[in-house]
Amino acid sequence: MTDLPTPPKADQRPHSTTWHGETLSDPWAWLRDPGYPTVDDKDVLDYLKAENAYFEAWKKPHEPLVETLFEELKGRQKQDDASVPVKDGEFVYWWAFEPGAQYRQWYRRPLMKGGVPAGGAPLGSGPVVINELPPRQLILDEVKEAAGKEYYRLGALEVSPDGRLAAVSADVNGSERFRLEIRELATGKTLETVSEVASGTPIWSADGKAILFTETNKEWRSYRARHHRLGDDPKNDRTLYEETQDKGFSVGLSKSQDDSLIFITAGDNRTSEVRFVSAADPLGAQVLISPRQENRLYEADAAHGKLWILTNDKHINFRVVSADPARPGEWQEVVAGSDRTYLRGATSFARHLVLSARVDGLDQILLRDYATGTIEPIPFTEASYTVSLGSNPEFDHPTYRLSYSSMVTPATVYDYHRDGKTLTALKVQEIPSGYDPSQYATERLMVTARDGKKVPVSVVYKKGYRKDGSQPLFLYAYGAYGYAIPPSFSSARLSLLDRGFAYAIAHIRGGDDLGYGWYLDGTAKNRWNTFHDFVDVAKGLNAAGFAKPGRIAIQGGSAGGKLMGVVVNTDPQLWGAVIADVPFVDVVNTMVDDTLPLTPGEWPVWGNPITDPEAFKLLRSYSPYDNVAAKAYPPMLVTAGLNDPRVTYWEPAKWVAKLRATKTDRNLLLLKTNMGAGHGGKSGRWDSLKETAEDYAFVLTQLKVAE
Repeated sequence: MTDLPTPPKADQRPHSTTWHGETLSDPWAWLRDPGYPTVDDKDVLDYLKAENAYFEAWKKPHEPLVETLFEELKGRQKQDDASVPVKDGEFVYWWAFEPGAQYRQWYRRPLMKGGVPAGGAPLGSGPVVINELPPRQLILDEVKEAAGKEYYRLGALEVSPDGRLAAVSADVNGSERFRLEIRELATGKTLETVSEVASGTPIWSADGKAILFTETNKEWRSYRARHHRLGDDPKNDRTLYEETQDKGFSVGLSKSQDDSLIFITAGDNRTSEVRFVSAADPLGAQVLISPRQENRLYEADAAHGKLWILTNDKHINFRVVSADPARPGEWQEVVAGSDRTYLRGATSFARHLVLSARVDGLDQILLRDYATGTIEPIPFTEASYTVSLGSNPEFDHPTYRLSYSSMVTPATVYDYHRDGKTLTALKVQEIPSGYDPSQYATERLMVTARDGKKVPVSVVYKKGYRKDGSQPLFLYAYGAYGYAIPPSFSSARLSLLDRGFAYAIAHIRGGDDLGYGWYLDGTAKNRWNTFHDFVDVAKGLNAAGFAKPGRIAIQGGSAGGKLMGVVVNTDPQLWGAVIADVPFVDVVNTMVDDTLPLTPGEWPVWGNPITDPEAFKLLRSYSPYDNVAAKAYPPMLVTAGLNDPRVTYWEPAKWVAKLRATKTDRNLLLLKTNMGAGHGGKSGRWDSLKETAEDYAFVLTQLKVAE
């Protein structure tokens, strides 16, 4: 700290609001540019730039460490990595990196007679070998698309049914508003621009003469589904559906696995309703499956003349029902709900209804035979792992593509042969600099929280790790929106493990690790369970010898960043270093402002503090910004994205400003704002790794591991 310049200091300008008889003082409210999403206020920009300069001043003497870490991370990435080709119609498709490239290139190759890719083996018989004859076709070059841009993210690449055209969407500033274009694949020429504010994955009509897509409004809500006939002026596009009933609902599009129907979904985190229309006649009559009912979710697929519907109407862990499309609201149970088996997805392929599930917290892929109703799991041998359906564009294919990994097993792409009931590994993630899984060990622990609940924890470490509290621990969690952090492999994580860290993932309430009830137990009035779980896991790991107070580095992003903000207020002595990425920390001010991106859609999750005094009281009780106090805080690295529509940049900026003005310690506090990116940070693969290297350098220096 002695070598650093004086930290930036943001002015305090009186500002307050009153809700339910309580006054909120907010002297850093001015950091929200009144012209947002345009940010050009000089005072705001000067402060953010000053914080970035302070971050760079800290980083400068540690550049050798950052560079060492970056080269380690980069050395574990295959320079010319490529995906396993996927058959879709008359072509196989894949992406590949050129050595040194930050972005992918997308290719295809036509099939020969008999379903054999030109230059390859029969699909489904094992790994596909691609050679250079006949020539592959480059259908999209992200390297070229991203040239000269600070940020580039491909949103969708959807090829038309006849294979001539592609609908391509991209975000070039991190704002999550995508330009949707129609490209001619033979020439790469852009034929027309359909929308500047598209979202989601566009869907082709069955005849390939129209594209269906969703658009965002000024609040960044995907609010309507549109129909564009190729060649027409986009001003004349037809609106298929617009959500006007509930301002918190978003609109999405999907296509049935058999390509017969297009589904239009409206919903939020707790409630949904679905309509369908024929893919052959998307402007035809829409059919509502079942009207929205509060706190009921459902989604649909179609095959063999039936709708297959996943819903939580009768059981908290969901069940599967079927329905006749002519009477879509009359549901017949197909798979009953279960306390042990949490059903998370249902995809209707030709031979099986494939269920994505979690049984006792462990991922499963279950195959239900249409004829017999029997359900069989695809077997895996590791005690803890994560598995999901991969890319399976075709309705009737002899194999199911799966993605698999564990804390010690690199990402593996499998084909499961439905007839022979065998798994074929098509690709195992390569670690060019070397990786020996036998040198690492993983455990799954159950830590008792203060209310008696058993919280799962996944831990990985290098063998020889001493469980005597002498070695450091890196603890990660999210705990929101029913998203479970999977116990998956990370090559970047090896840089910590090889320096003596154990790495743990706390599967806390708010995620759906142990079922949908696990999620509900961490939302709204139960929100404190999430924060208590995280703290109790840390204490439990200390008791098990994985660390001791002050030797734990923690990280979380977005809602997980909120988690970081809460636990540094409640238990600052436990943490030796804290990384809060794009943290949702100005909770009350955000949730009382229904003009902000996404806020109305968040009320079912966190509560509506505008109309509900109890929700206001609860949010205020844990809001990190509102609970900053005059006490010692651990070293902290906070990140933000200027174009972030999910957690607006001023939330972390205000939080850091208040911490600087209030905390009593001299520990390091850094704010790094990506001035040309959004919620996910920088977009190029090497730029993203450089940010990870900076994170790790911060942790290593603050825990005195690298010094």
